[in-house]
Amino acid sequence: MRYLTDRKRAVGKGASGTGTEHHRYMQVSAVGLALIVPTFLYIFGHALGNDYATVQATFARPIPAILTGLVLVFGLKHFNAGFQMMIEDYARGTARKASVIFMTAFTYALMATGLFALAKLAL
Repeated sequence: MRYLTDRKRAVGKGASGTGTEHHRYMQVSAVGLALIVPTFLYIFGHALGNDYATVQATFARPIPAILTGLVLVFGLKHFNAGFQMMIEDYARGTARKASVIFMTAFTYALMATGLFALAKLAL
């Protein structure tokens, strides 16, 4: 039987038990988004204001479509993780659980809607 002190059990963990992993995920996703969002904004900015055929032709190419999908998925996952952390910091009890479930479902619904719209536009 291994003997673990309280300190050894707590090293690398936050109050919820996953603080370090959550912090690292947020840092990595923030850096990734910082790299792909400017490119997405450039592509989206060139498509903005054009007619439907031009926008469809832009997003029918693989690079803009893949980049848009990545921004949708990772941007909303990053948003969900940050919002969940905020809910866990400020809400307690049943309100916390309901808020986390609602926000997670809402985020995945937005993600599915965006990917569906992208697929309809690109195909």
